[in-house]
Amino acid sequence: MTEGPPRVLVADDDEDILALVGNVLAKAGYDVTKASNGAEALERVRSVRPRVAVLDVAMPELDGVEVLRSLRADPETSDIPVILLTARAQEADVKLGYAEGASKYLRKPFSPRELVELVRELAG
Repeated sequence: MTEGPPRVLVADDDEDILALVGNVLAKAGYDVTKASNGAEALERVRSVRPRVAVLDVAMPELDGVEVLRSLRADPETSDIPVILLTARAQEADVKLGYAEGASKYLRKPFSPRELVELVRELAG
């Protein structure tokens, strides 16, 4: 049995950003699973086991950093690479993201090409 395209979870509460990121990654050949808040993102990560997760930082219920903490604390999900995608571009926010275990940090507005390159790098 051949393995399908790498699965990527995209979580963002902004429907336009969620659609944009999903479309960019789907066109690049990824199997995209979407979530519109942090709680849904955690649930999807546990059910679909993505190769990479792209998380917005500012989301309702659980924010991206809280989702990241939960993923890192669980041995089942601790090794999933996480890209934090956010408009919060202050140095303190970036440091916090990396301190919590983010693999990469991508600022909004972002370059679709850069997003695909980061996902490709992390998906292996």
